[in-house]
Amino acid sequence: MKKEKSLKPIRMIIVDDHEIVRCGIKFLLLAFDDIKLVGEARNGDEGVNLCKELQPDVVVMDLMMAGMNGVEATRAIRKKYPEVQVLILTSFLETKFIQQAMQAGAIGYLLKGTSIDELVDAIRAAAIGQSTLAGEVIQALLQPSQASSQLVHELSKRQEEVLTLLALGLSNQAIAQQMKLSPSTIRHHVSQVLNKLGVTNRTEAATTAVRVGRLSILLG
Repeated sequence: MKKEKSLKPIRMIIVDDHEIVRCGIKFLLLAFDDIKLVGEARNGDEGVNLCKELQPDVVVMDLMMAGMNGVEATRAIRKKYPEVQVLILTSFLETKFIQQAMQAGAIGYLLKGTSIDELVDAIRAAAIGQSTLAGEVIQALLQPSQASSQLVHELSKRQEEVLTLLALGLSNQAIAQQMKLSPSTIRHHVSQVLNKLGVTNRTEAATTAVRVGRLSILLG
């Protein structure tokens, strides 16, 4: 679904160690007058410095780069400049990278090869605080783990998806946007998840997800 265009251009920078990727995105963005590419960086260190200098709205961030990688740069940007949103654009679909990026504060995670329209929609969404996850990313997060729990197995597929997104730190509003459901429906699903897991809040639910292997890293 297309996101509404903002009244003033969205200021963005791209951080990627491949010049051909930066040039390609720069060229394709010329077709969109509501997004202005104000800077490019080759690694995380340069990206963090550009945020201080240029104060962008959105950073499109690669993951694997020499020096400061994308996860480290995302964490640094979100700590120093919390008003700047970071959108991951990478070729890596491994669950551990997705989890690390989202826990570092990324607002979305897309794969290289996504269409320019999908990327632009994600940039527009990020600029207004909305999360975007590629469909393949959600599927990767939902892959069954060898570690299991009877409690988690009792969840429906939709409730498992809600638990996964909840454990990644997404708000009810962001989960609703991602799953294309109403906030009231998500609140109901979250309530059901808490009841089935026998916990009283979202933090305990996230901890349960980690403990049974739904997510493999410790959540804050």
